[in-house]
Amino acid sequence: MGEVTLPRRMFLWCMAVIYMIAFVSLYVQVPGLYGNEGLLPARWQLRYSGKPLLEQLLSSPTLLWLGPRLGLDTHTAMELLCLAGAALSLAATLFEALRHSLVFFCLWALYLSLYQVGQVFLYFQWDNLLLETGFLCILVAPLTSFSGPRVFREHDGVTFWLVRWLLFRLMFASGVVKLTSRCPTWWGLTALTYHYETQCIPTPLAWFAHQLPVWWQKLSVVGTFVIEIAVPVLFFSPLRRLRLGAFYTQVLLQVLIILSGNYNFFNLLTLALCLSLLDDQHMAPDARGLQSWLCYLVELGVWSLLIFGTIVCFDLQVDATKNHVLSRTAFTFHQFNQFLKTVTIPCVWIGVLSLTWEMVTSMFRCACVSGFLRRFWRMIQWTLVATATASVFSISLVPFTYIEYDSNARLWPGVRQAYDLVDRYQLVNSYGLFRRMTGVGGRPEVVIEGSSDGVTWTEIEFMYKPGNMTAPPPVVTPHQPRLDWQMWFAALGPHTQSPWFTSLIYRLLQGKRDVIELIQTDVTKYPFHLQPPAYIRAHRYRYWFTEPKADGSRWWRRVYDEEFYPTVHLGNTFLDGMLNQYGLKDKSSSRRLPNTTAAQAVRWLRSQVRGVPAHTLIWTLMACSATFCLLQGLRNRNRSSQGASLINPDTTTSKPDTADDVDRLLEDHKETEQADYEEEEDDVSCRDENDKEEGNDPVDDNSEEEELEEDKMLDESF
Repeated sequence: MGEVTLPRRMFLWCMAVIYMIAFVSLYVQVPGLYGNEGLLPARWQLRYSGKPLLEQLLSSPTLLWLGPRLGLDTHTAMELLCLAGAALSLAATLFEALRHSLVFFCLWALYLSLYQVGQVFLYFQWDNLLLETGFLCILVAPLTSFSGPRVFREHDGVTFWLVRWLLFRLMFASGVVKLTSRCPTWWGLTALTYHYETQCIPTPLAWFAHQLPVWWQKLSVVGTFVIEIAVPVLFFSPLRRLRLGAFYTQVLLQVLIILSGNYNFFNLLTLALCLSLLDDQHMAPDARGLQSWLCYLVELGVWSLLIFGTIVCFDLQVDATKNHVLSRTAFTFHQFNQFLKTVTIPCVWIGVLSLTWEMVTSMFRCACVSGFLRRFWRMIQWTLVATATASVFSISLVPFTYIEYDSNARLWPGVRQAYDLVDRYQLVNSYGLFRRMTGVGGRPEVVIEGSSDGVTWTEIEFMYKPGNMTAPPPVVTPHQPRLDWQMWFAALGPHTQSPWFTSLIYRLLQGKRDVIELIQTDVTKYPFHLQPPAYIRAHRYRYWFTEPKADGSRWWRRVYDEEFYPTVHLGNTFLDGMLNQYGLKDKSSSRRLPNTTAAQAVRWLRSQVRGVPAHTLIWTLMACSATFCLLQGLRNRNRSSQGASLINPDTTTSKPDTADDVDRLLEDHKETEQADYEEEEDDVSCRDENDKEEGNDPVDDNSEEEELEEDKMLDESF
């Protein structure tokens, strides 16, 4: 693989943006989820027993243990961590010099601290993926200086390879679990006929995608299997065009998911991982010749084999009479299991060979560095980086081989022990998205109702999740409304499987504003904003998208299913029993708010953003950051153009790409001018001596010296 300086820089910039999104999205929801009067107060997760700080950090690695030492309660400390993470990631987004290993370590530590007390609202696969990718950023980002990631290092390819390996594990496992789960919709290729209307928070385009014919939906499932199971092997191909083809197929899948569903920052994070498939020369034409033609033939053979395998495995046939493409799964579960046993260990060895090649290549580059001390220092760096990379790769084999039991059992016990030691830090994780398709018999949805008299009931409508049948599906990406997501999971089973739901009912009966803002940011749209309801109940409905010929004013249709939560009120025996059973009733007296300067600053900032929808806040920050970076890029480009014209106005060679290139060219120009200046002085002195010998007056060369001085001043001012 070629140089990876540009993809690496873009990857680190994307990670800074994604961190900013994650911190801001969580910050807006902290009071309602984890506040002292929230659904699951975070202080319940931290028991201050007077143990030494180091012992507390080892038991639960979170910076929230420092809260009491700063005079902050757990809720305020969580908000402070979110604000610190958002500010630091925003600064890293705007300034390339801050995309440093130490900065990414701070971001990872901050998000891990929040994750440790996040409970069910932070236990999503994309939170694990962000932590694992964030840890890799510590290795990928520069450590030795704050000159930014644009500086080339000989071992960059080794650490950046771990990002490619993570992308492979994510995509390959996501495809495999769909078949190992034995879900009939995935095996019958009908999963997408349900997916668009049963996913957590669909977009308006999901309604249109749901109307596509069944044969197209089945063909789309076939394409998903090919992209997630077959194509990821090409990530490690030594041929660039195969990797680029794999890159564009992954990008296509992620873009389609973004258009049809609100999956917060997950798809953006996956797209950032896809950058590991690129190199600095991915837009440059390849050299012609025999080697190039042989590469073309190999690539053509690989894509042809991929298409042929797809046709055979899914029995693709063209029905000319109906203009359809017929498809079905042409293999059994036993055959797929045997296939999985056959390929899992070879996939590990492919990773080993690919990583070994990157290590050997980078070691050779370090050995070729001029100067003994520089070469010795680069070799030390390579040794440390190679050791860290090999260690992360080794422990990642444990969660990767979860997809096949026999392969997992064959791993060396020492690797498993190392994995157990670092498991709490979320350095490596197992993945498997959309394992089973839910809502085959209709999308289950919980609808909460409130009443002041127990006779007249009013539905409590959420901002994002389906409820009102006439409201169009929202577009909230990259924000994740975590309560709406958990409401989707709660509807899949009885309320006893979601203890937090009882806390939600309890807080709504109390009229807690922080919880109400999770449902409606503008509390005036909440039907009981003037006075809390005296009674609350919940029912489960089945929702479907409307048909194209139905009433155009409606997006959904629904039928009543069953009671989800009985009618309760404050002091109700059933409600009190559930609260006591789950330990959700706070028996301690009301807590006094901390009055330190930091606490006051956090509360003031909260008052400034209260009432602003989270997705609006995130989009505003993203737009401002993108505008700033664009203007910065244009400024650097103009500076490069001016530098190129100043260095040699008559040349027609290519322009330098970065400001560092301009500085380097200016230094070369200064050295050249200095050499010319010294030559001119020698010529002048020779002419003076000759003139003296001939009895003539020396030639006045002040004009030439002044021109040289002007050139020097111009270079320095530039």
